[in-house]
Parts: sequence; C-alpha cells; structure tokens
Amino acid sequence: MLRRTLSVFLLGLAGCQGSTHSPDPRIVEGFEYALAPADARMEWWREARFGLFIHWGLYSMLEGEWDGGTGHAEWIRTTAQIPLEEYDQLQADFNPVNYDPDAWCRLAKRAGMKYIVITTKHHDGFCLWPSAQTEFDVEGTAARRDLLGELAEAARRHGLRLGWYHSIMDWHHPDYLPRRGWESDRSSEGADFDRYVDYLRAQVTELLTDYGPIDVMWFDGEWEATWTSEYGRELYALCRELQPQVIVNNRVDKGRAGMAGLDKGPGFVGDFGTPEQEVPAGGLPGVDWETCMTMNRYWGWNRADTQWKSDAELLHTLIDVASKGGNFLLNVGPKPDGSFPPQAVERLEAMGAWMEVLGESIYGTQASPFDATFEWGRATMRRDHEGADLYLHVFDWPRTPQLIVPGLDQAGLESATLLGTDAPYPLGWQGLEQGMQLFLPKRKPHPHANVIKLRFTGSGPVVYRKPRIEAEKDRFLKATRVRLYADPGLAIHYTTDGSEPTVDSPESVGSFQLTETCTVRARSFHAGRPVSEIVERRFEKLTPLPAVELPADAQPGGLRVMRYGGSFEQVPELRFHADRPEDLGQHADLGAIPLLSKENQALEITGWIYAEQTGLYRFALTSDDGSTLRLGTSEELIVDNDGLHGAATETGVAALEQGWHPVRLVWFNATGSAALRLEWAAPMRALRPVAASELASR
Repeated sequence: MLRRTLSVFLLGLAGCQGSTHSPDPRIVEGFEYALAPADARMEWWREARFGLFIHWGLYSMLEGEWDGGTGHAEWIRTTAQIPLEEYDQLQADFNPVNYDPDAWCRLAKRAGMKYIVITTKHHDGFCLWPSAQTEFDVEGTAARRDLLGELAEAARRHGLRLGWYHSIMDWHHPDYLPRRGWESDRSSEGADFDRYVDYLRAQVTELLTDYGPIDVMWFDGEWEATWTSEYGRELYALCRELQPQVIVNNRVDKGRAGMAGLDKGPGFVGDFGTPEQEVPAGGLPGVDWETCMTMNRYWGWNRADTQWKSDAELLHTLIDVASKGGNFLLNVGPKPDGSFPPQAVERLEAMGAWMEVLGESIYGTQASPFDATFEWGRATMRRDHEGADLYLHVFDWPRTPQLIVPGLDQAGLESATLLGTDAPYPLGWQGLEQGMQLFLPKRKPHPHANVIKLRFTGSGPVVYRKPRIEAEKDRFLKATRVRLYADPGLAIHYTTDGSEPTVDSPESVGSFQLTETCTVRARSFHAGRPVSEIVERRFEKLTPLPAVELPADAQPGGLRVMRYGGSFEQVPELRFHADRPEDLGQHADLGAIPLLSKENQALEITGWIYAEQTGLYRFALTSDDGSTLRLGTSEELIVDNDGLHGAATETGVAALEQGWHPVRLVWFNATGSAALRLEWAAPMRALRPVAASELASR
C-alpha cells in the first residue's frame, strides 16, 4: 500500500482536495506555458503516426450479451439498463488469467505501432489500477494485479510510448451527474458534482504520479452538460503541472464538434483533435489530429460481432489518415481473460508485414501537397535539407502500366522508384500538359497498397493545385459575390454556362457578381496552358417560401410535441407508426421537453414559426441522436441531421416571406445521452435560440 500512500501525499501537493475549484497557484502560473505551441511535446507523436487503442474492463466479461440481446459492448451497463448493484457483482469475478502485457506490446510493435492508449477507467467507473480513491478497482477482483503498472513496465521494455484513456463520465460514482435517464432506482439527491470533480482530479493525479512518464492523457465523456469548459481548462492545467511533457487530447474541454472531433473554434484547450470512426475528408492543414477507429463494430469485446474490417480497408485507412497529416489509433477490445481476439491479431500482423517494408512512407511524413485524394490512391511527403520525398500510395493498380499524377510538375524530379520489391525498381516518367505520367510494371508487388517514391531536389515538388471558389452564399435571393483564388503565379479562367474553361474564357481578377442560378467552373493556368483539374460550384437563386395565415385555433408560445416509442436508428416516418403518440404539450425550449432523455423514442414537433422580414434565414439544429427540420406547406427539407451520433449540429438555409411558416421537426434517441436544440438567424444577424413569441401551434 506504499504506492497508495504516496498518491494521497502528492495529491495534497497538487491541490486536488477540497470542494472548491480555484486552481493551484502553480498551475495558474504555468497555464500560459500549457497553452504555448506544443511542437517540442508533439514531435514524437507526429513521427509515430500509428498507435494501438485498447478498450478493456468489467464490460468485457459480458462479451456484449445481456438478457438475450447481443448488441452491447463497453456501454452495456446503460444500453442494457443494468442496475448498479447487479453490475457491481462482476467485479469479484474479474480475473484475466491470460493477460500478458509483454505479448500485447510485442504484437503492437510487429504491427508497426509506436504507442499504446488503454482505458484506465471507462464510463462504468471501474478502474484497472488500485486507486486510493475507490474500491471499485482491480483490488476488489480475483486478479488483485495492477494491470496498468504491468503494462507501463512492458511498454517501456519494448520502446513504446504510453497513454492513459480516462473517462470524465462515471456511471458508478454517487456524485456524478446526470444520472442515466432509466435509473429510477438511483436518486440524485445529495449528489455534488464538484465533489465528483475532486475525485476525478485525484485519480488523474494518481495516474500521472505513480507510473513514471506518461506520454498521452486521452479524455472522453465530456459532452454532458455538467462538465464545463472551466473544469476542462483546470484539468488540462493539472495534467501539464504534474507532467509538463504530456500530450492531452481536446476532449478534456468542451470544444469538440461531435464525432468530427475537432474544435468548434479558438479558445479551447487540448493538443490534438479526435475524429471518431471517420477520417476528415479534406485534411486539416496546421492542425494536429488523430482518428480513432474500431476493427469491427464495437470498442469493447463483443463475441457476436462479426463485422471485421478487412486487412486492405484498415491499411487504406492508415494511409488515408497519414496522407492528411493525422495519426491513426486503431482499437482492440481484449477478451475478459486478457487475450486479443484472433481476428484482431491476424489484422495487426498483416498491417505489420506491410509497415515493415513500406513504413517509411508513413512515419514522420507530412500531409499530401495535393488538394485532394486521387482515384487510384493517396500521397504523403517528407522534406529534408536537400529536397523532399513524395510517396504515392497506389490502391488500384492501373490496367495499363501508366499512372497519371495530375497537377505534378516534373521539375526537380531526380528519381522514381517502386518500393516493396526485392531490389529498388526504377520507373520512367514523362511530363504531361496537366501533370506527370509514370511507367509501371504490369504486376504489382503488394495486393493492397503499393508505394512509389519520387525524389525531388531543391525546394521539393511543384504542385499545381486547383483554384478555390469562395462566395458570400451559395443560395441567394437577389445576388451573391464570388471570388476565385489560385496559388501565386497561376491564372484562373472560368465559365458560368457549364462549359469547360479555356485560356479564352474570362480571367478572374478580383470578384464578380451572380444574379441568376448557374454553375461556376474554374481551372488554373500557367503560361497559357491548363495545369489543374476543373473545379465547380453551383449557385442557386431562391424564391421565398410563401407565408400562411395562422389557423384560428393556433396558440402562440411554442410548438406541439408528440412522443412515439420504438427502437430507431434513423429519423422515422412517423405517419406510418403503429401506435398512437403521447402528447407532451406545447414547448418553446426544446432542450427542456419532459422525458427528453428517455431512450428508444422519437418526437414529432410541429407548428408555425414567424419570419419578421422577407429574406434568407439560417437554421442550426443540434441533436443526439438524429433529427430533421422541414418548413413550408411543401415540407422542404432545411436541415438533415439524421443518423446515430452524439450531440452534433447541422445547419441549413431557407428563403422565407415575412409571416408565419409551417414547421415540422422530427427527432429520435436510441440509447445513451440525449440533446435537442433549434437556433436560427434572421438576415445579417447571429444565430440564437428561437423565441417563444416566434412560435405557435395547435
């Protein structure tokens, strides 16, 4: 128990005890440093590019099954609505007899991974280390092993960086709020969230005190309303006070914009963004980010889950992420005995075989210098003092032995080599009017992804990028102004009649105005020749939706809310629902609708909304899970926020006449947390909640 005593002593030094949250003075003094550029701390992380995520805990014992249902995993306590007393009984039997952290680390290294992030505590509150703050930890199990301590020692033996995932949310702690919507047996009376935050900070202090240098703190569960940005900034500062070199993800704060994982704007703390189960389509220049993704459907072990991604899909995702300047954190959910599923082992071994030969095209590379992805694959790049290496990752080997690289000039190209062969395989090339052509062998070395290394001297590859089309708005009532941008030294020619831009088409100088619906097509030119692909953007002149007269029985002050029960995975067509709905009355604040947090339900919200003037109105619809917003007698779809996701916001635009307009909003919640908010903005004004005076319903 020496380590526990030391934790408590150091906790006092770190200023985590007490019920108020004035940060320790040393933390405040160091906070500007905490917000300073993170280049020195991030250097190893940017070099690594590939890491292992591990979701493991009591939930693994249930293997995704409860009461005959098999659609559960790490969220099983809430998705299966297991009472706390019943779930707690799992603790005593947890005994991972096949847990071998050295075997985990050896496999991660063979896969080409450079770091490991493991769940120290997931949302269920169970801790994989002997914590001085709770008895809901490994000391109360049959194992009685410090599972994190063993992994920390193994990771260092094998040269792997180590990260702790730690949930801000905690369904076990009596002071954590809010309770789950279904937990009628757990009163929140007497709960003190500030007291819970003390507990959270105390556990983070243990994790960053007792295990030597920790490279990443990976927080999660910050989305519920009880967690604030102020709490997040203080927790970030605590981490950096305890271990100044540690990297902290952006989920410590409240800035994450849904599953996209990136901050909604400046002012939020966190060293990197965290897209979940997706890769940002256009890349994120100048932003550190990491895509976390499962190999199959669930994060935790689910015995019935057979939806495993193929070797090729996982490898292509790793390359796609690297080509956009991000890291790839690939998850494994170990079995309850501590062993990795054989399907996961097979995929890691396959990725490792590729990385052993072609990893130079991933490690330490920068994002592709091209605007977009190619139909045939992706690109990464690495610069040095003498030039640059451009790596072309070819997913789809061409039927004819030529590969076209659009927008790439051959200036400075010193060599072209096909990697992954027994000996370096030189390739020939020639310049084209709009790029370059490489001559390939008929047979490809690797079945899933092949790499061509182009060595450039001097300042590196010259890439002619497509022009950018920017505008005030894509949809307008009278007119919109358009501006075209290109790299220095390039001219832009454009058309508005759908034809292909040529050197004889109008040249963009400054901006121009559109007054009718059309498609703008533009292309970059150099010395009179086209050097880029054509880009296009459609602009639409709108006719305002007509206003209507309010029915005589319409009541001002809100919208009518009808509730339907059922299991939904997308916004339902409620007119075909078998059961009669429950009338929840009239409401203006949609986030305060009674029973909003209830799981497995849909709401149909109807009435009228008042536009104070004719013009373009912006709408923002936030929901967890999915929702849609329709306006007018024709029920025109304005915002589509459909799908199973966390709290996410989608926007839309509608042209409205002055007066009242029919509105229909449909929202559903499957399981987990719930959120619903509707905001709008009149022309030239900022988004705000819809006021009760602007709503009416029957």
